Amino acid sequence: MATIKRALISVSDKSGILELALVLTKLKVEILSTGGTAKLFRDNDIPVIEVSDYTGFTEMLDGRVKTLHPKVHGGILGRRDLPEHVAAMKAADIPNIDMVVVNLYPFEATVAKPDCTLEDAIENIDIGGPAMVRSAAKNWKDVVVLTDASQYADIISELQSTGGAVTEATTFALSVAAFNRVSQYDAAISNYLSAIDYTASMANNKPVSHQFPAQSNTNFIKVQDLRYGENPHQQAAFYRDLYPAPGSLVTAQQLQGKELSYNNIADADAAWEAVKSFDSTSCVIVKHANPCGVALGASALEAYTKAFQTDPSSAFGGIIAFNTTVDKAAAEAVSKQFAEVLIAPDYTSDALTVLSAKANVRVLKIALPKGGTLGLKASPWEQGRNS
Repeated sequence: MATIKRALISVSDKSGILELALVLTKLKVEILSTGGTAKLFRDNDIPVIEVSDYTGFTEMLDGRVKTLHPKVHGGILGRRDLPEHVAAMKAADIPNIDMVVVNLYPFEATVAKPDCTLEDAIENIDIGGPAMVRSAAKNWKDVVVLTDASQYADIISELQSTGGAVTEATTFALSVAAFNRVSQYDAAISNYLSAIDYTASMANNKPVSHQFPAQSNTNFIKVQDLRYGENPHQQAAFYRDLYPAPGSLVTAQQLQGKELSYNNIADADAAWEAVKSFDSTSCVIVKHANPCGVALGASALEAYTKAFQTDPSSAFGGIIAFNTTVDKAAAEAVSKQFAEVLIAPDYTSDALTVLSAKANVRVLKIALPKGGTLGLKASPWEQGRNS
């Protein structure tokens, strides 16, 4: 177990940090901090040592260099189980740092702002934060690393139950989460800069993106394990993009029905991507990834009726998608046939009552992208990557 005696805390998102710091203080943990985080602690009467006082090296270059110091990284990286490490740290007067709490400069949020300049983006690239996170994550047997406020509650509970220690199972899981976060962060920076057309950006005095960047990095997060893949002898899991496109299948809310299967997901994605490409009220029925009915109508009922009449035989057991609210009349018509999945932006309460009689039907609700798919102002690359 890692016993916490000294913690370095430096966060951009200060949500929940006071609660964590108060618990650490009660456990007699020494807290090191920087800038705004240290000020927050002082303002709330939490004992804190400025990192610059701890290292004896004053912040410089407008804060670009403040934690990049041997006394910080040596204290994090030094292995407690290696006598030579212990001796070297003692000789250099480098105490152990047992916990690192860092969340990074908000690069992703900054570049998402419509008025973000290239200078804004560059200044929000964190250097010291990822360095400390990587150091702590590498030395996970001895150091606890926290990179998100959502992790605080569990750590507080564990610290209180153990009197200030954290199990190796927890420190390993936090290490993995830390490396994942740094990977996501670097991917976001790489994606943003790779997309910049430098010449056009300088000419227009604002960032201009290439239609197709030279490199794109994608991070996926597992949504769920699936019972099997396309066939029963295959294994599969469902993953989503770290930043899923608005209106994509992974943003769906399942209102009723059994767990989605691999084939359900594949067919539902095909049906939903097809139906949301229409501006007029429409319905798409898909079976085995092939449209077997596509129709427009004055209402959801009319669109469905026309789509179903295209090929009633193939529509049996299919995926039905609407780009409009499903009302009672449409729900009653759909309920007369066997369907695996029903997808729509919304449902009336009467429609949901009708559909509840078919408890096994998977009913998904997905908000359409603002302005509709055809109205999305995205590059061809983004449109393709997010579909």
